[in-house]
Amino acid sequence: MNDQMTETQRQALISAIRMLPDQLEALVRDLSSEQLTTAYIPGEWTVAQNVHHLADSHMNAYIRTKLILSEEHPTLKPYDQDRWAEYPDASVADLATSLGILRGLHQRWTQLFAQLTAADWQRTGLHPEIGAVSVADILQSYANHGQAHLDQITKTLSVQ
Repeated sequence: MNDQMTETQRQALISAIRMLPDQLEALVRDLSSEQLTTAYIPGEWTVAQNVHHLADSHMNAYIRTKLILSEEHPTLKPYDQDRWAEYPDASVADLATSLGILRGLHQRWTQLFAQLTAADWQRTGLHPEIGAVSVADILQSYANHGQAHLDQITKTLSVQ
């Protein structure tokens, strides 16, 4: 699917990943501890859980990107994101650490993406739950993932 991605499309996705930390921080910076840790929508994560999840998820995706680039079709380890979101570090209202992780991680990730060759974009790994995943797939998936969580946080805040 992503072998048809144009350079313009790729640059737009890289830009989306680059901008996510600033967009996220702008969305959550003035929220109270209550707003960050209250589950306003049954069955949905709190704002804090969404932010901490983004750090967890994007760290995993960055590592997957590096594994695909450095190994021949590596197996990519899945993880239980819902269990991770239940741990105490994913529930705290202090978002500074996760926002810092995202800021540094996205800077590194976009620097890496900017230097890849056409062959690098096509390299793949094997995700046991979804099959072959290319570096281009990761770019598209995680640009969309960041936007989906910005949308989820906005939706959560709209019902408080």
